[in-house]
Amino acid sequence: MGNDSESSQTQITVEELVREAALELEESGVFFGHGTDNPVDEAAMLVFHVMELDHAHADLGYSLEVPDDKRRRVEELLARRISERIPAAYLTGEAWFCGLDFYVDERVLVPRSPIAELIQDEFSPWIDPERIHQVLDLCTGSGCIGIAAAVAFPEARVDLADLSPEAAEVARINVARHGLVSQVSVYEGDLFNPVRGHRYDVIVSNPPYVAEEEFRSLPDEYTKEPGMGLLAGEDGLDLVRTILVEAADFLEPGGILVMEVGSAEYALEQAFPDVPFTWLEFEHGGSGVFTLSREELLAHSGQFEQASGEPGHVR
Repeated sequence: MGNDSESSQTQITVEELVREAALELEESGVFFGHGTDNPVDEAAMLVFHVMELDHAHADLGYSLEVPDDKRRRVEELLARRISERIPAAYLTGEAWFCGLDFYVDERVLVPRSPIAELIQDEFSPWIDPERIHQVLDLCTGSGCIGIAAAVAFPEARVDLADLSPEAAEVARINVARHGLVSQVSVYEGDLFNPVRGHRYDVIVSNPPYVAEEEFRSLPDEYTKEPGMGLLAGEDGLDLVRTILVEAADFLEPGGILVMEVGSAEYALEQAFPDVPFTWLEFEHGGSGVFTLSREELLAHSGQFEQASGEPGHVR
């Protein structure tokens, strides 16, 4: 590495490395949208991971010098992020949601739902938080939504359900990671099938909702995520229709369904123009999330059943 004066020139602080990495990310044209929405936050995510720094105390970490081996590791991750378009969360194996740290890999979508804000508000005013005792996170993926709800409602029982055995494995890792094994159960199976006979005060779901044509135009980063977590037929509503038909069977009186349909919001409004979807507004960005009460679901059950081609249910 040369003499002392040369080595001192190559020393770099965390703050400087974050700035350098952010510039490189910005110039590379990568897509931000998997946990961060700008190059500085993404760069900090990579540097803090390698340096094993706590984001909650970022100000203390920025002045630290970065050892050569860790600088090389950041450069390796940065090169993969740019050349392979892999979301940063997969490179670090972690993502933040609702102020909680989750393990993630290519078996699950990267957590990013605006439903986090609703959980922090304890689902108020859409349901009285005092009456939330049973919660279902349907199409759970990493488990982030259900686990965040379990932390917000420590007295509530929370079930997580997903069709993918691989996603269920990741969800179990995260349940254990947050010490919630006695409060949270993970089920594998198609939509409501594995929880038949259960009733909930809140069903929250972030199902696949990307239409086939839209999927083909998404940035490369999305192709690194599991397709079954995104794709939902020609209009993005394949699973949404089934959930609308069945959800009332699994809700307690006065219970609510909260569902994210993202870019399929317009298609849903077109499909069910008479249904009074309550579209939620978020302070911290995000859209395409609605809520319906059990009673509203029952009142419009005929429309849902007709659209999905499914027979009525015994209630």
